[in-house]
Amino acid sequence: MDLGTLQNNVNNTLDNVYEEGPDSDRLRALPNGSLVSNSEQASLLTGADTVKRSQPLLIQSNRKPKEEEEEPRALSLPSIPNPFPELCSPSNSPILSNSSLGSGSQREGGSHVVKVYSEDGTCRSLEVTAGTTARHVCEMLVQKTHALHDDCWSLVEVYQHLALERCLEDHESVVEVQATWPVGGDSRFVFRKNYAKYELFKSSPQSLFPEVMVSSCLDAANKGMSHSELIQNVLNSGSCPEIQGFLNMKEVGRKMWKRFYFSLRRSGLYYSTKGTSKDPRHLQYCVDVNESNIYYITQGKKQYSPPTEYGFCIKPFKARSGVKGLKLFCSEDEQSRTCWMAAFRLFKYGIQLYRNYQQCQARQREPAWIGGMPLRSVSDNTLVAMDFSGCMGRVIENPNEALTVALEEAQAWRKKTNHRYSLPTPFQSSPLSAAIHRTQPWFHGHISREDTQRLIIQQGLVDGVFLVRGSQRNPKGFVLSLCHLQKVKHYLILPSEEDGHLYYTMDDGQTRFADLIQLVEFHQINRGILPCKLKHYCTCVAL
Repeated sequence: MDLGTLQNNVNNTLDNVYEEGPDSDRLRALPNGSLVSNSEQASLLTGADTVKRSQPLLIQSNRKPKEEEEEPRALSLPSIPNPFPELCSPSNSPILSNSSLGSGSQREGGSHVVKVYSEDGTCRSLEVTAGTTARHVCEMLVQKTHALHDDCWSLVEVYQHLALERCLEDHESVVEVQATWPVGGDSRFVFRKNYAKYELFKSSPQSLFPEVMVSSCLDAANKGMSHSELIQNVLNSGSCPEIQGFLNMKEVGRKMWKRFYFSLRRSGLYYSTKGTSKDPRHLQYCVDVNESNIYYITQGKKQYSPPTEYGFCIKPFKARSGVKGLKLFCSEDEQSRTCWMAAFRLFKYGIQLYRNYQQCQARQREPAWIGGMPLRSVSDNTLVAMDFSGCMGRVIENPNEALTVALEEAQAWRKKTNHRYSLPTPFQSSPLSAAIHRTQPWFHGHISREDTQRLIIQQGLVDGVFLVRGSQRNPKGFVLSLCHLQKVKHYLILPSEEDGHLYYTMDDGQTRFADLIQLVEFHQINRGILPCKLKHYCTCVAL
């Protein structure tokens, strides 16, 4: 018998052992002619006990497991950096992998880097996720800069080469907005105050929607509706008021501005090709509200040459760079521009805008326990009138009584006697008292009138927005710049000296203040000679 035949017989014998099982004890003939039973045959072949059905044979091996063999090998090799990480899978390489990277799905939808600038040009890089909203970024920056937390901090999208900027809504994703920027452009995020962001829900409806700009399609009964009812009607898609009025528009590729009669509806922005006619034959479709964003035109006098300074732009999502696709508009005054831009935001975001405002109000009511006491901001008009004539202080809730007390207090300040509100003491006229205003957030040093106008406009043309700066004409004087009725007014503050005492005044010495801090605090409670009280100070933080 040859070797191949002997091997086949042995294999067939093993197969029969598994098929017949351990209970079968038939006699089998080995190749040498002797007879053995199945149990004896299995014992001879394996040298072990009877093999059970479907149980693998134990094969002894001198080789160590693969894990135990590779471990000392991996430890013995030096840990070298991976020069080509994109060519090597971290999970398959014990040397070049980094366990902190996590799974591939987490890396793909992981963090993004967003760079945010401040007014003075400083910047800070933040690591955010894809779902991080503008409100979350503002809260992170408020904590990092230790600023007072309120609902006026905003993230502003700025296109420097186009002289355009807009305030991001609280629910917008910063990563999605950044993805629309052109590669290598100068677009950026700026962190600043914007007191006009939710003025839409705070001001009176007459200032927001002038009667001449609201379409006559509204019922006459709706003209006398309350502020909250008007806002709810605007947010309701079925009863949105149609905003109408004249605007100057600059068409793409043309240098001349043309004046048209426009109508803003939920379906979009239209202009009439025949006077003020609203006939469908004369209405030309201009802008899709849902596919565009509205921007302020800042310092675009040289670039766009608008007929007035109240310009705004509607930019489609698809237009990433250049002026192609931009729709440039210019209104007659600031009130009409505010109305157009507010209505555009309402038509685009609807009820979501009002929900953002409600969430901000809810956050303001929550106590921010930092350092054991909740933070307060005088910019929120939290100062109240108090009566200290009795044994203890009393809050004056009656408006007429509060006005009377304010007038009496103002008269007391005007007295040129030794009253405690009159001339300051020698301690108050010390050099420290004369320079203490430089530490206040509302003082902006020696900036020009143009920069003051720009800063107040950027932070919101709301009644009571103010700042104090050094006078350019009078080296020893100061200027109080205040916004009232969407216009910026400037009041000169002059220092004067009497009987060796230094004081500051805005009304030729009738009302005197020991320093600028006293002057500002007085006008935060009392209007005085100003058209309105000081409510919100312009501030800039360094990131």
